[in-house]
Amino acid sequence: MPNELLHDQSLWKFRLLGDPRAVLADGDELRFHRGRPTPWGASHAWHGALNRGAQLVEEVNHQGLYNFAVFSSSATRVSLILMNPETGVEALQIQLDERLNRTGSVWHIEVGGLRSNIRYAWRADGPREPIHRFSPAHNLADPYARAMMRTQRGERVEYHALFPLPDFRWRHPVPIRRPMRDLVIYELHVRGFTMDPSSCVTAPGTYAGLAEKVEYLKDLGINAVELMPVHEFDHDSYLRRSPVSDEILRNFWGYDPIGLLSPNARYSVDGNPLEAINEFRYMVDALHGAGIEVILDVVLNHTGEGSLAGPTLSMRGLDNSVWYMMDGHGNYRDYSGCGNSLNCNHPVVRDFILNCLRYWVTEMGVDGFRFDLAAVLGRDSNGAVLPNPPVLEEIALDPILADVKLIAEAWDARGLYQVGSFPSYGRWAEWNGRFRDDIRRLVRGEAGMIAGAATRLTGSADLYESSGRRPLHSINFVTAHDGFTLADLVCYNQKHNLANGENNRDGANDNYSWNCGIEGPSDDPTINELRQRQQRNMLTLLFLAQGVPMLLAGDEIGRSTRGNNNTWCQDNPLGWINWKDRDTNRVQFEFTRGLIAFRQHHAALRRESFFTDGGEKEISWHGVLPEQPDFGAGSRCLAWRLHGDVLKRRLRREGRINAYRCESSLCWNDLYVAMNFWHQPVTFTPPEVGEGLLWHVVIHTADGTPPLLKTEEGRVPEGAIELPGYCVVVLESFAH
Repeated sequence: MPNELLHDQSLWKFRLLGDPRAVLADGDELRFHRGRPTPWGASHAWHGALNRGAQLVEEVNHQGLYNFAVFSSSATRVSLILMNPETGVEALQIQLDERLNRTGSVWHIEVGGLRSNIRYAWRADGPREPIHRFSPAHNLADPYARAMMRTQRGERVEYHALFPLPDFRWRHPVPIRRPMRDLVIYELHVRGFTMDPSSCVTAPGTYAGLAEKVEYLKDLGINAVELMPVHEFDHDSYLRRSPVSDEILRNFWGYDPIGLLSPNARYSVDGNPLEAINEFRYMVDALHGAGIEVILDVVLNHTGEGSLAGPTLSMRGLDNSVWYMMDGHGNYRDYSGCGNSLNCNHPVVRDFILNCLRYWVTEMGVDGFRFDLAAVLGRDSNGAVLPNPPVLEEIALDPILADVKLIAEAWDARGLYQVGSFPSYGRWAEWNGRFRDDIRRLVRGEAGMIAGAATRLTGSADLYESSGRRPLHSINFVTAHDGFTLADLVCYNQKHNLANGENNRDGANDNYSWNCGIEGPSDDPTINELRQRQQRNMLTLLFLAQGVPMLLAGDEIGRSTRGNNNTWCQDNPLGWINWKDRDTNRVQFEFTRGLIAFRQHHAALRRESFFTDGGEKEISWHGVLPEQPDFGAGSRCLAWRLHGDVLKRRLRREGRINAYRCESSLCWNDLYVAMNFWHQPVTFTPPEVGEGLLWHVVIHTADGTPPLLKTEEGRVPEGAIELPGYCVVVLESFAH
């Protein structure tokens, strides 16, 4: 009978909760063994066979023999719940014996006779002190689950783990390992990238849909995609109506993870969690086949269990005081702004984080990680900032992760801002928020920005050189998912987030944007021309700067979110890419594509070291006249020259010239960049180019012509060139 004690033998107890045949292999019966404390999660039990002798040879060959292990240092009772794999209906509750099934703080059991596919969860009970949140009647997701199934039980949501995982045959098993200096990163949302019908893919909003856009990315020149969170999260955790459209708003971005080892099942074609694993792998394989690396945006600073009022789904119900930072009164220390903070430098959590990263690299094929609010990972259990955070050091020095990209969002939601001072161990790159802010302020014509912008454009030595890092550790960006799109930066002075249902309180208030004279869309051709030019200005400086450029998906085709700078809950056309924009903004697409090709064509734009004052100059600074730069507070004009031939000679002397080989033939010509962010035209006189050479205009943001890789035209007449207001011009030296 349901809920009655069915069996009590050899210290194991299990209760019948439903039809046991739902979890049994045909004609088999359950067989229990003590199990092993490693690995955590569910695993095939074959690895433990030799320790129990020849008796188990037959059982070892049986496909239904599984080991289950979970950490809980405070629980006094732990049960394994087995469910119908198809329906999720509970079949058996197996109570583990504390003497037999516990090794240290790990509870474990081996079960034989199960079906070849299983679905399970844990239950845990323990003390009721303020720091604990045991809910013995609630099913809890295994933190180590590689696949999760969301289940609605009345008003409560549960997540069940699925096992075993499907096999996959990689067509491109060897990692690309592209040097950081050569990366062009493209930040995108898997669902939002192809969900709009205009994407014309067969599987919109999915991993497979993204794979269908590989040729587009390759044509644009992208060689690394940074995927916004793809881990399992609750899409329905945020439900409210938009006061603007009256539609239901949901968690779209996914910065509230539930399963950090599980790919989001909603991004698979049919929503099957196990199929999602191979669909993700297929997407990665397709991108690798096009020479495109995959970087995951990982949220390891908090989970979707939220504040004290949030749901108990997994870690909270297993060992709340270990997994999360807490004070002595049972309250969460919240450095994420989302209700809780993972206790990242606790040994158990630290080991979990390392295992997560290794899994995504070794089994899912990813090439790197961008760590959301990474400053949280530098705090101890009490929230104090550590000078040498163990988890950051272990990630940096882990031998399995030695070749992957590590990128930190070097701040948190409680004011800790570590751009330039993030513990790096020679490995960590950073989202350079200073680059974003300084370039935005420069381009909108703000006074006093020339000196700071010059530092940003040359790799931000003021931030990274003292810690032994190089320009390639600066991830340069002007826009990202969080904030205005590029088109909105030049159309709005204020955020317009009313559609989010939070009375416009959400989202950043300081955007360093400029609407060019009118808030929102305009029919004025003069304003629209200026807006287009300003977008080209920011794109040009992004791709001319030393460091690693990151482009926000859709910026190359003028995507707008109508002034909403926080579309995290807009799983609708406002949050999706509209591919029709590619036709209406073809000029901007071609200009962006040309900029990327131009950058890859010139080694001088992808340096590995900072500029120095000694020896031959590899950079020289100029103003409207040669050798007369004006870095003063009132200046809005600057020019500089990159001496490509000097760089080439130095690299040859150092024996590093071959390291700069790339797919296209490298160019070592000199480049002269002039920028005018005054509202009036300014005439620049370039320096002498050299004997037998002539300057040619290769980029001019005022006319929108795509950058030129080779040219016989565009020679500068009479040694001077006039730049209209808000304009960037690039000259290149060619033999005449």
